[in-house]
Amino acid sequence: MAEGKRVLVAEDHPRTRRLWNELISSWGYQVQAAEDGIQALELVHSFEPHILLLDLKLPGRDGIAVLEEIQREGLPLTTIIISGEGEIPDAVKCIKLGAYDYLRKPVDPVRLRQMLTNLTAHLSVSEENQRLRLRLMGTGELGSMVGRSLSMRRVMALIEQAAPSSASVIIRGDSGTGKEIVARTLHELSPRRNGPYAAINCAALPETLMESELFGHERGAFTGADSRRAGCFELANGGTLLLDEITEMKPELQAKLLRVIEERRLRRLGGTTDVALDVRVLAATNRLLPDALREGRLREDLYYRLAVFTIELPPLSERLEDIPPLVELFIRQFARSNGRTILGADDACLEALKARAWPGNVRELRNIIERAVIISRGPLITVADLPPELARNGGRKEREKDAAAALPVGAPLREVERELILKTLDRVGGNRLKAAQILGISPRTLYNKLERYSGTDGQDKE
Repeated sequence: MAEGKRVLVAEDHPRTRRLWNELISSWGYQVQAAEDGIQALELVHSFEPHILLLDLKLPGRDGIAVLEEIQREGLPLTTIIISGEGEIPDAVKCIKLGAYDYLRKPVDPVRLRQMLTNLTAHLSVSEENQRLRLRLMGTGELGSMVGRSLSMRRVMALIEQAAPSSASVIIRGDSGTGKEIVARTLHELSPRRNGPYAAINCAALPETLMESELFGHERGAFTGADSRRAGCFELANGGTLLLDEITEMKPELQAKLLRVIEERRLRRLGGTTDVALDVRVLAATNRLLPDALREGRLREDLYYRLAVFTIELPPLSERLEDIPPLVELFIRQFARSNGRTILGADDACLEALKARAWPGNVRELRNIIERAVIISRGPLITVADLPPELARNGGRKEREKDAAAALPVGAPLREVERELILKTLDRVGGNRLKAAQILGISPRTLYNKLERYSGTDGQDKE
């Protein structure tokens, strides 16, 4: 598998440089070595390596400066950082600059070889990833994710940047925005795609069972433990583990979790030996991260270890242009699974869907479309196939359009402003902060205007 793959070793210690050169060459790679940062950059251009093994402490230009130059030039070079004791913050900085991962000195040859093997597998499918990039730019799709809005394209671009690495990721979003889908997409686009994917909901298990579910247990570890059981970390070994609703885990267990992630090994409950791990950890939460940190729901040290990448998912109400492609996707899925011939949704139906505030986000939309596919007579889903409250929204939307069209030329600006504000509030379900954002005014200005409207005619629709 290593045949034809070129590895550049950048290490200033002569003996270490020679040993790595000989070792990696014995695994079938073409290897060249650099003794300082300046020579490393020269060989990046002349040798054109696929993989760079980069020591942080180099003379001439250090590892961070070398990596920054590689990123500045846009070179497609996968980099593994080698760091010593006390250099972990710099190594994490390199991950944020685009490095694949980091190894601590002294480097474990077995882990290094496994990492190179994983990277080689990833490089062999680079053409496939390029096709995915083109598909994303052309159609707004990435794996099973769909979105044409600017906010979702940004999310997809960040996923594509993060996926090839082993870096941890925190996925933040309201309930129903698709955090688990993002996690699966990160796994499916990574070199670990052929490894296991496991997920655990930290809010769904009692505290007494959480530690066993994560780390496993030996027979006799506690009452009822009548046999050895592997935890989620072991089940995900060689692959990806999602810790959903991480902020619901008690802080004491978060401390143990951090230690397992840092040391890449665990000990089962009641066990006496350690189990080596190679797991990429993803975490998800519906809580605002600053609030979770301030309230002590998420330990700061764990947060800084997990938040190499942070992906923020927008609510559906802020990406209404994504509703038509999402509806098309769900209709296709549910028509196939239910044996129905449904070709799409008509324009009035789509308008009614766009008029909703969507407190349940994409999950709510998915459930509504599943129901509509089942009850629709086809070939198109109509407003009549939607739940009653959505059908009423659709009718009101049409009436609002008619009223707006009937607004006489020369109507007082104050009346036009009033109608616009009240209709915007109606569209976002009375959420004043969101209405102010849409209208481009401060919440205080909006409150003042509503007070004025209420004082003049008593028709404050809030």
